Amino acid sequence: MNAQNITEIMNSISRLMTENRNYLIELDQKNGDGDLGISMSAGFKAVSDYLASAGEKDLGQLLMKCSGALNESASSTMGTILSIGLTGMAKALKGIEESGTKETVAAMAAGVNAIMEKAKSKPGEKTVLDAICPAVEALKNSGGLDEAAAWLKAAQAAAAGSESTKDMKSVHGRAAYYGDKSLGVLDGGSVVGKLIFEGISSYFKS
Repeated sequence: MNAQNITEIMNSISRLMTENRNYLIELDQKNGDGDLGISMSAGFKAVSDYLASAGEKDLGQLLMKCSGALNESASSTMGTILSIGLTGMAKALKGIEESGTKETVAAMAAGVNAIMEKAKSKPGEKTVLDAICPAVEALKNSGGLDEAAAWLKAAQAAAAGSESTKDMKSVHGRAAYYGDKSLGVLDGGSVVGKLIFEGISSYFKS
């Protein structure tokens, strides 16, 4: 993984967020304030725009700048949460210009841990973590697979994790006010997590 890979991966994710903008809005209207699709499409576009002219090679510095661009442009709780995750990854990759699969997965795990610590949340609480945690675990257990197969496995785990949120009750944020009414409803944040790994998998597949 190097700066060019990250640029192309973020472009892939940004395209998916734009394509699913209205879908994310519809999901968020059921348990939130309906701005999820707006903030995610704007946030990842800002990241892509930054990367288009960035000359930074240090992956830690690059991801830290991506975190800032996302947080500034995605004015929502999800934007803040994902920027925290990117910051966690940035710290793990500081001073590195190219990372292997092992280092990349460790950085993603650091990002997930940063989110859990700051948000005081964990898997099973109907959030983005229900998609990204199983995806990272799938990557950790993908020894022997080539990159495309490993990231496909992660994307499939994220999709299954997102789908599982239908059986969960919201306990965080505005969605928590809906209580039992949130049962049977897919969590929009988890779909964002699914789309992130779908975008990464799509990049490696191509």
